[in-house]
Amino acid sequence: MKTPSRAAAREILDSADDSLLDLVDNLLNRGVVLSGEVMLGLAGVDLVYLRLSALLCSADRVGFARERSGRHPAS
Repeated sequence: MKTPSRAAAREILDSADDSLLDLVDNLLNRGVVLSGEVMLGLAGVDLVYLRLSALLCSADRVGFARERSGRHPAS
């Protein structure tokens, strides 16, 4: 899957006709991956390391991806 350019993202965000609801709808239809890292330390010693990842998409997209891959949820 090709990552959209910053110009394409800016075009979506800058258009005055789009509302926040339209933006969220577009993101959920396409899917978004959020990831981040947190490292807590004291005196140069790393004590806690967290790596977080989340996939945000609409439920029908997950079902569509399962159908395309041939995998089905356990019954």
